[in-house]
Amino acid sequence: MVKEVLQKLKEQGYTYEKIDAVLKGLMKEIADSNELREEMAYRVRREGEYTVEDYRSLPDEPRVELMDGRFYVMEAPSYLHQKIAGEIYRQLANFIAEQGGNCEPMIAPVDVQLDCDEKTMVQPDIAILCDRDKVRKWGVYGAPNFVLEIISPSSRKKDCTKKVAKYADAGVREYWIVDPYQKRLVIYRFDSEEIPMICGLEEPVGIGIYEGELKIDFEKIRQWMEEE
Repeated sequence: MVKEVLQKLKEQGYTYEKIDAVLKGLMKEIADSNELREEMAYRVRREGEYTVEDYRSLPDEPRVELMDGRFYVMEAPSYLHQKIAGEIYRQLANFIAEQGGNCEPMIAPVDVQLDCDEKTMVQPDIAILCDRDKVRKWGVYGAPNFVLEIISPSSRKKDCTKKVAKYADAGVREYWIVDPYQKRLVIYRFDSEEIPMICGLEEPVGIGIYEGELKIDFEKIRQWMEEE
């Protein structure tokens, strides 16, 4: 029932904010339904009480993240967002392939059970994982070493506040936020610096977990941003 309703809303052009509101209303309606109460009541919870089991019961679209028991609907990425993600991933993958070792780059959508609990499941835009013991068939169980998010208007608050705390507490060593609208990069190196570093995109920027040897060249990306 939930899958069919959300699919119809998507086909009718509903925004992700409206779909988010409908999702919450639908779950409440299910809870009030005598016919489905016994089957679905375990999925209907207050904000802050949703679990990974609830997350996995939802349809593939719209994409959502689960943080501290609360669902966050993710809007479909823009064309620019995907170009930026693809270019950064390409540079990461090329460097890591040449260097060898245990680290692996990842690009969304990959489920990351960040806190190893039942209340959080995120999908970072890009990540680097160096501990293969955390790999599961369905995704990653635990914190990656490096995470990068490309913000959109709807994700700015979540990426710049909520996720900073979540990634730091979970043990992510380095967190990059690419801002296509202000054409800048914000870097958090949680294991060495308390204050974030803000960079322009004119020069290549080194990744701390590789001691700066792996540098991301933003020249093409900056041109794409300026064309928007």
